[in-house]
Amino acid sequence: MARMGLLVLENALESALEPDPESGLRTGLGSGRKTGQKPGHERNAVRVPATLNLCFGSIRRVATVAALVVAATFATGGLESAQARSTPSDDVPANIGTIAVGQLPTEAVNTLGLIATGGPYPFEKDGVVFGNFERALPYHRRGYYHEYTVPTPRAHNRGARRIVCGGPLRQTDDCYYSDDHYASFKRIVE
Repeated sequence: MARMGLLVLENALESALEPDPESGLRTGLGSGRKTGQKPGHERNAVRVPATLNLCFGSIRRVATVAALVVAATFATGGLESAQARSTPSDDVPANIGTIAVGQLPTEAVNTLGLIATGGPYPFEKDGVVFGNFERALPYHRRGYYHEYTVPTPRAHNRGARRIVCGGPLRQTDDCYYSDDHYASFKRIVE
């Protein structure tokens, strides 16, 4: 049944997008031409300059395509499958585990405290936007995540440990810990 509906919609779409070669008017949905009527006898058809015809034809085509897409969605049951999808914030990558605050290294707990108070941070790059380009964390718009350095004892640079927090600055309820420079993450839970 759905396949038959798609074929009907496909044929309607093709006729809506093709002008009548004899009259130059659109014979698809809404042209006013009756089936079997000779060219030039279109009901309510008005000849307009080519530029206006293109403009109005484009608007008509967009409206027709939009209506057909909606109809196809209902015909194929697409609305049900669209409602079953989760929101982007619910899409948690499978490889993310959890870690309790009490299990974090002392330096990570201190960094969480600095995040909650807004600094001052020991490193200049702390608080910059984390791009999440590898999609290792749940998807959110750019600018949602910020990264912070967790100092590593005896390291001469920033080291590999980081905390990445999502949401507004100073918010620590959506934070992730990485001890291998973003290769893996664990969600920090209270």
